[in-house]
Amino acid sequence: MGKETKKIKIGLPRALHFYKYHISWEEFFERAGFELVVSPLTNQEILKKGVNLAVDESCLSLKIYLGHIDWLKDKVDYIFIPRIVSLHKKEEACTKFMSLNDIVRNTFPGLKIIEYTIDANKFRFEFFKILRTIFSLKHNPIRILQAYYYAKKKQSDYEKARIEEQTSKIKNKDPNKPMILVVSHPYTTYDSLLGKPITKFLESQGVDILYADIVDIKEALEQSKKISKDLYWTYNKELLGAIEIYKQYVDGIIFLMVFPCGPDALVINLCQNKIKDIPLSVITLDELSGEAGLKTRLESFVDILKIKKKKNGKK
Repeated sequence: MGKETKKIKIGLPRALHFYKYHISWEEFFERAGFELVVSPLTNQEILKKGVNLAVDESCLSLKIYLGHIDWLKDKVDYIFIPRIVSLHKKEEACTKFMSLNDIVRNTFPGLKIIEYTIDANKFRFEFFKILRTIFSLKHNPIRILQAYYYAKKKQSDYEKARIEEQTSKIKNKDPNKPMILVVSHPYTTYDSLLGKPITKFLESQGVDILYADIVDIKEALEQSKKISKDLYWTYNKELLGAIEIYKQYVDGIIFLMVFPCGPDALVINLCQNKIKDIPLSVITLDELSGEAGLKTRLESFVDILKIKKKKNGKK
């Protein structure tokens, strides 16, 4: 029997784009023959490490990301960090996604990174870039192509299932319970230290939750034009479109943003000026956010929605 080749270990930081694309990334690397190491749920130790590593002006999500990189750095051969500049022509991603590779390199000199650039404005698309990058590590084009196909299919099936589940929640909503739309990026919504405690607390207060990131992307991008035709940040446009799609079904909207996120702050201000008939609440999170004060604000907002719903029900 021949000697078994040791698998290359690839690290996936459980932060930022992980929460949007991890289904396809995990499927792809495993099918392509790599060993995956995913960093743990965000905890206080990871947060503290990231805060110490980042410059003060970094947003909280980037600080958390650096904390996850630090956790992975001595446990893997490479860390996977795609550079996302633009997904559609005449649009852009946040600058942190454009510069993520350079930030990590400067923070962790000598760290080995697997990277590729997606930039629709310069005709640099994922299919060609990631296949070319992975082929440099594993010279098996058939296996890599098959891995990519199954990864994209699994991601698509996962997203469709989530939309169907949320649609079902709308159809079967309890008329006596307030329904809230949580508007935030997946890396905020589903992070164990950021959004998860908030959505869990809201559910304990007897409300149903819709998530703005669970939406048909093409429809959301089109619907976003009703709020702003000039906005060019893709991920913010998706959330704006989701508000247009779901606002007829909800009693209130909660925006979750991390400090200091410029694009989110501008978009929230835009919504506050244009959406007048639905109660809105803005929760800004940073490393010093206190749980007690946050719960008080959420309780007050839910109470307002319940009182309003009760009054409307008597009419």
